[in-house]
Amino acid sequence: MSYTVLAALAIFLVTYALIVSEQVHRTVIALFGAMLMVLAGVISQEEAIRHIDFNTLALLIGMMIQVFVLSKTGLFRFLSVWAAQKTKGSPVLLLIALSVLVAVCSALLDNVTTVLLTVPITFTLTRDLKISPMPFILAQIFSSNIGGTCTMIGDPPNIMIASAVKELDFMSFVINLTIPCVISFVLIIGILILIYRKEFNATTKNRNRIMNIKTQGLIKSAALLRACLFTLGVTIILFCCHSQIPGWGLESGTIAVTGASLLMLITMHDRERALEQVFARVEWTTIFFFIGLFVLVGGLEVNGIIEWLAARAMELTHGDMTQTTMTILVLSAVMSSFVDNIPFVATMIPLVKDMGTMGITDLEPLWWALSLGACLGGNGTVIGASANVVALAIARKHNLCMSFMEFFKIAFPLMLLSIGISAVYLWIVFL
Repeated sequence: MSYTVLAALAIFLVTYALIVSEQVHRTVIALFGAMLMVLAGVISQEEAIRHIDFNTLALLIGMMIQVFVLSKTGLFRFLSVWAAQKTKGSPVLLLIALSVLVAVCSALLDNVTTVLLTVPITFTLTRDLKISPMPFILAQIFSSNIGGTCTMIGDPPNIMIASAVKELDFMSFVINLTIPCVISFVLIIGILILIYRKEFNATTKNRNRIMNIKTQGLIKSAALLRACLFTLGVTIILFCCHSQIPGWGLESGTIAVTGASLLMLITMHDRERALEQVFARVEWTTIFFFIGLFVLVGGLEVNGIIEWLAARAMELTHGDMTQTTMTILVLSAVMSSFVDNIPFVATMIPLVKDMGTMGITDLEPLWWALSLGACLGGNGTVIGASANVVALAIARKHNLCMSFMEFFKIAFPLMLLSIGISAVYLWIVFL
């Protein structure tokens, strides 16, 4: 085994272990590990730059800008109060309505931003009803991860897969992932309602308190909301149809940045302070985390380690499509429950690609298995997905604490249920 192979493996494994341990900020260690790859001669500077997926970065930045500006309109608070009043303050119906709202917003926007905006509102509503917020928070965590699985832009693993596999466009994700996600959503919400059925007792007086909340004035700027919905609509339409336009060949990142720049042109073309605020809210730590990861995985790829792992995986499954698909699904789900799914997917993408050179002609089931496993697996533990961490951090500020094991006992079995549904779906449709 050569020096560069040993160095690549050592740097990657130590970096990954530190990311999982959370002893050092994941962005800092990912960037430092990437630079070690270059300094140690594992990967050249030119190769490192080539392995950075700028399409994924552009897609993330473009959607972050649009979601932040949309959040300033007050739309999320309006929709939450509107949903509460439409259910007439019924706790069960409110839980279902908020869960649907979170799932849809997570599919079209970003699941972390969605829970960041809806969870505080949920505490206000449950406080008015004088009922436990716990089932509502759990339902929104699960809904955010399930909803984010449905589309190309809902969850970072899907963004990475779409960027790596040009044949998979926005509609491919919607068509192929919606059915198992909807079934999982219905069953999980139903089970949560059954588990917490004794928590849903709200008096008529408390329900009336919800009905008396004034919705007028919750939308802070109707003009800004119209601009946001217009540019978001244009962006999603282009996501859906850009691959059908002959000779166009636009990347999803180009479309997302076009939508973001159009929104800024319409709403803040001469307001430097507003622009500075928008760019300050882009999650640059996440962007640079991705950059570090791409270089780290590139170091493995250029030294043939990914190809070697693909060959070993093929030997274990004997090249059988069903065994390979199910292995990727289960492995992705279990790993994504305990470690960050972003570095895991970054490692798996070139691995799956290499399987295409070793006898598996149709890789599509493998991509859907990776997506379903990585995204739905995030529901398994407190640290399985960023949305979980954010939602429970907000809950702690409202004096609602849930330990790792308390969450695990409820969440992990429900996650396994969704993976079982996904396995049956993949077997029926593709295998």
